[in-house]
Amino acid sequence: MLALRLTRGAQPAVQLRRLLVAAASAGTSFLLLSALGYALSHPGSPGSSLLRLAWCLPPLAATIHFAVAVARTDPGAKPRSGLSAFGLGPARLMAVSATTTALSCTLGSMVALLFFLHLRGDLTGMPFDGAAAEFLAADTPLPLPATLTLLTPVPAIASLAVAFALRPKERHPQTRPTGRSPVRVGAYGTSAARGTFGAYGRFGAHSGRGGAPAQGTQDGTPQAQPSDPPQTPAPTPGDPATDWTQAVADPTDVTAPAPALPPTPRKPPAGLPWGIAVIAAGLTVEAYAVHAATGTTLTMPVALPTGPAGTLLGWLLTALGLTLAAPGLTHLCGRLLQTARPGALRLLAGRVLMAEAVRIGRPLGIVCAATSGAYAMATLSDPDATSAFGPLTTVGVTLVTSCTVATLLTAALEAKQARAETTAALLRLGAPTSMLRSAAALRAGVLVAFFGPLTLIVAELAALPLAR
Repeated sequence: MLALRLTRGAQPAVQLRRLLVAAASAGTSFLLLSALGYALSHPGSPGSSLLRLAWCLPPLAATIHFAVAVARTDPGAKPRSGLSAFGLGPARLMAVSATTTALSCTLGSMVALLFFLHLRGDLTGMPFDGAAAEFLAADTPLPLPATLTLLTPVPAIASLAVAFALRPKERHPQTRPTGRSPVRVGAYGTSAARGTFGAYGRFGAHSGRGGAPAQGTQDGTPQAQPSDPPQTPAPTPGDPATDWTQAVADPTDVTAPAPALPPTPRKPPAGLPWGIAVIAAGLTVEAYAVHAATGTTLTMPVALPTGPAGTLLGWLLTALGLTLAAPGLTHLCGRLLQTARPGALRLLAGRVLMAEAVRIGRPLGIVCAATSGAYAMATLSDPDATSAFGPLTTVGVTLVTSCTVATLLTAALEAKQARAETTAALLRLGAPTSMLRSAAALRAGVLVAFFGPLTLIVAELAALPLAR
């Protein structure tokens, strides 16, 4: 009931993202039901039926990844102060998010079931002049246990993935502040903070023993020493006239306000060497599979070229390598932006890329993998070829592409929400809004300029063995 109330009271943008999750779940569930219909209409070819079911795994993975990304950007899933008193702690909010995801995916699965039954003619007669009767097994009764089994994976796996992603993190015990000395048990009052060496003679702020004036004072009045530099008033952080670009470019200046940039990661993501190695392994496996082909081919959809079975393994390894290497490459892009005496714009854009390398890099790697696969399909596909997969190939390719792009946009929104405090601090320091927009455009341009040619190179290398 609580999940339903939070779902109904969410903002329109949040509701739109949940409807997109439901649409992705509907498309994936329809593909699973179509595989069931093909198995019912072709009982003598279990291998082809199993292959159709296997081709539903990429849309399923893309849908679950998109559902997790949407759940991470849901404002209702973030812990807030005072909610624990009402029983809404981190564990309860995680359960609410998982339940909301399960409701969205279940809604999509029910829509897919109704559309599947409508195409079979079980509701209002056969539509489209019976064009879908062959691959949906319209003349065969639909088994209820198999139908429920194929409708269950999307809501179940999506809710489990959301619960795992939003699980409460283990909190480390807070350390005692170093600027205060601990209070001893039984001591009278509180202990004062210790002064630094030479503070008595330099500043003359403490009195001597027996109430005598401290050294360097007259009549108990402190006097400034000639060796001390004159102190200038610190600039007001809220003053728009503050030169915030000087604070960003020279953070060691004590008279300038402290820069409110994201913290620089101590080390880059560790997946870059592994990703490069997996990409090389995938290209090697694909080339070897084409060279050592013995006549056994793998039945592909109409958009894919038919080739050896090892080709699919090579493509999967290449896609996995791009996903692993993308966070490290994003971190590298941020570091390259800050080379050669950067200004405030390049420094801000590069620091944000380095801080958000993992959050943005993984969805970006998946988009690059899907784009490279689509480029290879368009290069090697035969327009005159026919396949038993039919129009379901277009549904699967569209679903995977849409989910990967939507996941990348959702991850960018999550990164924007994560650095909201940094953006507010920069605005308080007097940073113009146009500068922040220019930094965002610079980050997007650098990522496109770096990952675009990389994706084309990987796609060309992946399609080169099959083009012979």
